[in-house]
Amino acid sequence: MAIDVRQYLSSGDAFFLFAGPCVIEGEEMALDIAGHMVELTTRLGIPYVFKGSYRKANRSRIDSFTGIGDEKALKILRKVRETFGIPVVTDIHLPEEAAIAAQYVDVLQIPAFLCRQTDLLVAAAKTGKFVNVKKGQFLSPQAMRHAVDKIREAGNSAVSVTERGTTFGYQDLMVDMRAFPEMKEACGCPVIIDATHSLQQPNQTSGVTGGLPGLISTIAMSSLAAGADGVFMETHRNPAEAKSDGANMLPLSRMEELLEKLCIMRRAYVEASRR
Repeated sequence: MAIDVRQYLSSGDAFFLFAGPCVIEGEEMALDIAGHMVELTTRLGIPYVFKGSYRKANRSRIDSFTGIGDEKALKILRKVRETFGIPVVTDIHLPEEAAIAAQYVDVLQIPAFLCRQTDLLVAAAKTGKFVNVKKGQFLSPQAMRHAVDKIREAGNSAVSVTERGTTFGYQDLMVDMRAFPEMKEACGCPVIIDATHSLQQPNQTSGVTGGLPGLISTIAMSSLAAGADGVFMETHRNPAEAKSDGANMLPLSRMEELLEKLCIMRRAYVEASRR
């Protein structure tokens, strides 16, 4: 199954959605979340990409959960792709992972802390897959053009960038709404809001990242109003039991209400832009 992700994400006036669990915990869980999300997004007309990390490399503590095994998790991502006929996205962390992950997924995602790693960006680009680069918490929006340039100069123009908050003190992040028009102008590609990671409260003394999930709707809606093209969110049936990043996930039961609001906001933005 070949999916032209760039065309898929740019169809019509709807925003597009990357959503799923932080990390693949098992096949049943992944298929359950994907099935629920496909039903919602199909009904609402939202282009949907299933998100799941096959391995979590960036953990605060040595005993934090990192995954169920690379090959096993990648095969689950491929099964989601084949079962529902949708594109899937996963993170990569080292250049040698790019070609491996590209055999199973449609979009390769570069984590924020790694957005300046030239070898990683080039390796992702050379797979020919769509590449989503998260903006480092330490970078200005305009600086992301250099990451995008590396991908394009490696021969791949299928790229997007994601705002996921900027470091604000030691244990908090903030989203600057100026980032969306500024990144769009600087990078010339779709811009996404990561509505869950941007509400993390990192570097807690316990070694477990906190979060403010009650503000997910606020961040997502504000970002669409500021011109974001897509929304990234992590979700789980029971975030309290999630093996990674549960503190800032949206419960799956609340996804329908939020997506309906986001569709209204997007329509208002599109209409206002045409006046």
